[in-house]
Amino acid sequence: MASSNAARIAALQEQIDAIGGGMARKRARLPFGCREIDDRIGGGLSFGAIHEIAGGGVDAVNGAAAALFAAGIASRAKGPVVWCYVRDDLFFPALTQVGLDMDRVLFVQSDNEESVMDNAEEAISFGGVSVVVSELVRLPMVTSRRLQLAAERKGTMGLIIRRWRRQTEATDYGQPTASATRWRVSVIPSEPLPVVCVGRARWMVELMRARAGECFNVIVGACDEQGRIEVVGNDQLMNEARSA
Repeated sequence: MASSNAARIAALQEQIDAIGGGMARKRARLPFGCREIDDRIGGGLSFGAIHEIAGGGVDAVNGAAAALFAAGIASRAKGPVVWCYVRDDLFFPALTQVGLDMDRVLFVQSDNEESVMDNAEEAISFGGVSVVVSELVRLPMVTSRRLQLAAERKGTMGLIIRRWRRQTEATDYGQPTASATRWRVSVIPSEPLPVVCVGRARWMVELMRARAGECFNVIVGACDEQGRIEVVGNDQLMNEARSA
């Protein structure tokens, strides 16, 4: 049911594009490789659009999960990547472990968020870049609209990582923006192993808002060395619960 609804909504979006632009614009998509996700969002994350990602809390662990989720997406896209930020706390070995080749990435550090927004818009408008990642506390509607329009013109994917220093700032994530999708990534206990060891990290991934799909949540294994996640099925979770 969810996949058929997503297909109908995607078809309606193409009709709207045809009315507004004189011809339908076929949006390229980047699949996650998981039917449980791709079937609900029209086949994958769309290029020519911006997507918001946030951690499930204001702590560093959930913030890192959101960044790794974004890095995994960028690693699977072909072409150059631009990463715009203020806080100098990126852990590059972790980005490499989820498949993001540092030779493909141009990191742009700014003194303030206004400059991050300007640099992101410039990078998206430049063209020839597959993904532009921006780290922001707030995303005003006007700014999101400018980024969205630039992404539509160039076919670039914009990933906005929403980062907060305090809980009160997280309330901004409920405000409307022009983003195509809005995600939340929360850290949960890792995969249990039959020996005393730490298994593959796991996340609760929630689609909180989507233009061409319905909201949902899934439990996934964190990004592997190719940037791919893996949905953990209900049967597997039940078996793990019985053996715990």
